[in-house]
Amino acid sequence: MYGRKADQTTPGLSRNPPLRLPVPHQQRRLASEDRSSDGNQRSNPVLEEYKRKHPDKPAKQEIPEGVGQPGDIAASSIFEDERRASSQQDGTTGTEEEEVTRVGGIVRDPANIARVLMPKPHARERYERKKVIQMVRKGARLTPKQFVKRTEREHLNKSYEMKTSVKKLGMLARQIAGKPIDEAIVQMRFSKKKVAQEILKQLEFARDEAVVMRGMGLGNAAAAEDKDKDILNDTSSDVTGLADGDLEEAKGRQRKTAAPIDIQLKDGKRHRVTDLSKIYIDQAWVGRGKYGKLPDYRARGRVNIMRTPWTSISVVLKEEATRVREYQEREAKRQKQLREKVWRALPDRPIQIQRQWYSW
Repeated sequence: MYGRKADQTTPGLSRNPPLRLPVPHQQRRLASEDRSSDGNQRSNPVLEEYKRKHPDKPAKQEIPEGVGQPGDIAASSIFEDERRASSQQDGTTGTEEEEVTRVGGIVRDPANIARVLMPKPHARERYERKKVIQMVRKGARLTPKQFVKRTEREHLNKSYEMKTSVKKLGMLARQIAGKPIDEAIVQMRFSKKKVAQEILKQLEFARDEAVVMRGMGLGNAAAAEDKDKDILNDTSSDVTGLADGDLEEAKGRQRKTAAPIDIQLKDGKRHRVTDLSKIYIDQAWVGRGKYGKLPDYRARGRVNIMRTPWTSISVVLKEEATRVREYQEREAKRQKQLREKVWRALPDRPIQIQRQWYSW
């Protein structure tokens, strides 16, 4: 009532309207605007001036050979083969030089490929020269390790990460280590462990991979194929007049493979080897992978994040010939020690107590 009169404007709104900044707008230019009303191409004074000053230079930039045209399909496209085949049928592709390498119609420079495959050519050349000099000095003789690598086969296989702990997977790895691959597969097949079924699939994959990539385990199959040709039949002159029992015995003697070898393993167990190319698991170990995250819902809306372990298993597959060689080396070393040091002197010890009578 008294004093300054109150403002009668609407509450929340000011008398002065807010300032509005201008919004930047970019006008689009269409391809149709480059042409005049009669349909002819409009003149470009800048381009005409450039052509007048540089008559020997082309107005458009030429695309170098080996680079695809803009908008064309890539060399790795599935339609590139069809286009190349159709062009060959039409006779458009002529004879090309043998030195030029073309992949999908694009020229490939061998120097660029060598930069990726051989990043340090000079270092590789020095390394090869060094190895050749070493081979000449040694008279082309191989070291024991090199000889074993060239004469024996082995295969390393690492599995994918399984959702289990190192402790659980380690027990199964120790169970299959040292066993033939077929016996290890049987052990995993009838195991009560949940992760054993995944190990079973991995062992089967490792066995097939070793057979295909390394040629392991094929000695018995090749020998059986050769022996099937030489199996005696009932009409053979060598078995004429033999009884049925004698005939089966003769066939069994011919099917019989090389004499089995009895060896002793590192843990002291006896083992009989009937096929030197049979695959066995030489080593098996586990590796810890990255931890996963699993929510654990609790009361009052609380959530705990649990760390779930992931583990992988690796196996080294070898042939029985390797186990026989290792046994022969251990036996030769033991026999050498027995022959060279038949008698060993007792160690010299100081006399501590002296008596006037004998102590024995």
